[in-house]
Amino acid sequence: MSVNVGVIGTGNMGAHHALTLHGYVSGARVTMLYDADAQRAEDLCEHIPGAKVASSALQVVDDPGTDALVIASPDATHAPLVLAALRVGKPVLCEKPLAPTTAECAAVVQAERQAVGNAGAPLVSMGFMRRFDPGYAEIKASLDARALGLPLLVHCASRGVSSGPGTTTESAIVGSAVHELDLIPWLLGEPIVAVGWHRPRSAGQVDGFQDPQLFVLRSRSDVVTTVELFLNARYGYDIRCEVVCEGGTLSLGHPRATVTNAEQMHYLLHPLDWRPRFADAYRLELQEWVTSIALDRPGTLAGAADATRAAEVADAIIASIGTDGRETAVEYQAL
Repeated sequence: MSVNVGVIGTGNMGAHHALTLHGYVSGARVTMLYDADAQRAEDLCEHIPGAKVASSALQVVDDPGTDALVIASPDATHAPLVLAALRVGKPVLCEKPLAPTTAECAAVVQAERQAVGNAGAPLVSMGFMRRFDPGYAEIKASLDARALGLPLLVHCASRGVSSGPGTTTESAIVGSAVHELDLIPWLLGEPIVAVGWHRPRSAGQVDGFQDPQLFVLRSRSDVVTTVELFLNARYGYDIRCEVVCEGGTLSLGHPRATVTNAEQMHYLLHPLDWRPRFADAYRLELQEWVTSIALDRPGTLAGAADATRAAEVADAIIASIGTDGRETAVEYQAL
C-alpha cells in the first residue's frame, strides 16, 4: 500500500521531510504541499513529480487523496493543524514543539484519545528524530540490557554554528534543548523530576540572550544529567552524549565516516546544521511512520504525551532561570 502524504510548511524542515519521503522512504508518495510562501512550495514541487500545491493548509488536511500529514509550519500553527487532522482521522507527524504551551499540548492529547478511543492506534507522532539515530539507539539498547550496570551520570552537549533571528534564552530551551528533554527520559526509562539552570559567561558574539546555557536534570532514581546548550559555537554542528554507568561508559561516536589528512593536519569535518548529522535518523523515523500507517499498527515514534512531558520539563527550566542553579521540581499534569 502506498501512503499519500501532504506536507504543510516547506521551509528547511518541511522541504527536507518532503524530499526524504520522495527519495528514500519506501511506500510513500508526496502528493500535496502547502506553504504561506506559495513560490517556495512551487519550487519544491519541481523536485517531486506528481505533487501539487495547495491554496491553504486546511486544503491539505481535508483533501480526500491525502492519507497522512507532515506538519512543519510555524510553531504557533502546529496544535490547530494537528487538531484539524484529528477531526478527519488522519495520522500526522508534527515537528516540535507540539504547541506553545503545555495546556495546549495536553488538549491535543485529550483530543487524540477521543478520536482513536481506547484500542485505536495513535494518530499523532512527534518529530523527535534522535530516538532513531543509530548512536542513540545503541546507547538505549545497552542501557535497557544493563550491559554496564546502572546509569549514574549523563553528559550532553548541543552546539550549533549560529542562532536564528529573534532567539531568546527561553526560545532556545523550547526550540533546541527540547530534544535532550525528550531523549533523557527515553534513554533512562524514567521521568525527570527536578531541574536547575546555570548561567556561564556568555559568548562575546551573542547579543540579547544567554548563550551558552547549562542545565542540570535529576531523574526519578537520582541519575544526574548535564546539558550544555550553545547555539553560537561557530565551529560546526556538534552533538554529544556520554552515559557514565557502574561498569563503564557509553558515548556517541563522531558521525563522519572519513578522516582527512592534508597540509600537516589530521581532522574530521563538522556539518553546518542538523540535517546531515541526523539524515539517517530522519529517514528511519519517516520510514517507521509510513510503514506503521500502511500496516495499520502503532508506530514507535514519540507521541503527543511525550511532547507534553518535554514541554513540562522546559517550563521548569525556564522557571529556574535566575535562581543560581537551585533545583526546581518539574510539575506534571495528569494526562
